[in-house]
Amino acid sequence: VQLQASGGGLVQAGGSLRLSCAASGSTFSSYVMGWYRQAPGKERELVARIMTSGRTNYADSVEGRFTISRDNAKNTVYLQMNSLKPEDTAVYFCNFYSFGMDFWGKGTQVTVSS
Repeated sequence: VQLQASGGGLVQAGGSLRLSCAASGSTFSSYVMGWYRQAPGKERELVARIMTSGRTNYADSVEGRFTISRDNAKNTVYLQMNSLKPEDTAVYFCNFYSFGMDFWGKGTQVTVSS
């Protein structure tokens, strides 16, 4: 199983980015899909996740600015990030989880300049 994240980059504050994470090697419609991030000197934290039902959870810090979605046919999870802030700067990791099966992507850097 491989998870390939893309879409990170450098953006000015107030800008937008869309992250994608495509999985290969299995089917993932029964998996919870999520995005985590880790800033320098900080622990990895949950940003958003989407259940198999489509229900979503967001960190308070991104609620209303970020939107997570999934395309089960493409084994892909997306994170639309709007109104980006410098404090959103981090390496973003995608995660697929189901009943003890836990897969992580390598991460994509998001840098927001002020």
